[in-house]
Amino acid sequence: MAKKKEWPTLKEGTFPRKAVPLKLERGDSEETAAGKFAKLTTSSELAAYRVINASETKSGIGEQIDVPTLIDQLREQAVAVNRGELAHAEAMLMNQATALQSLFARLAERGMGCDGIQAFEANMRMALRAQSQCRATLETLAAIKNPPIVYAQQANVTTGPQQINNGGMEIGLTGFLCQVH
Repeated sequence: MAKKKEWPTLKEGTFPRKAVPLKLERGDSEETAAGKFAKLTTSSELAAYRVINASETKSGIGEQIDVPTLIDQLREQAVAVNRGELAHAEAMLMNQATALQSLFARLAERGMGCDGIQAFEANMRMALRAQSQCRATLETLAAIKNPPIVYAQQANVTTGPQQINNGGMEIGLTGFLCQVH
């Protein structure tokens, strides 16, 4: 039986903090506090934390997660993406592709070692899925690094009032749809 990995712990009582941080100001009303709680509850960073925490509970890493720091990190990553800084996303995709390649190799290796056709087929099917996901991940990374150029097929340019007749319907300047008789 494999021994559970022991993770180093810091000074007792300080880290890791487990409470989800809700930042309230002195004088916040109950309605304001409830609104801040609702905003935190529906935030993408709290949702990501919940998934990370659930997935790492059995690994032992979950016990070492400092919740306020992780939520701040997730929030900073989202802000960076909003500023157009995609270095973290690019690194994540590359690392996922590498992990998927490793999974592909391991499953293909396992499949090749199987004597039974069912075990061979199951392992190879999963190996090829991992390979396909690896390819899709690399395509996504390539699209981020080199966005496709979109060419417009039609451009309507006018300098005055414009009227469009389309199958008995007429769209005027105001954008209201009018039935033509």
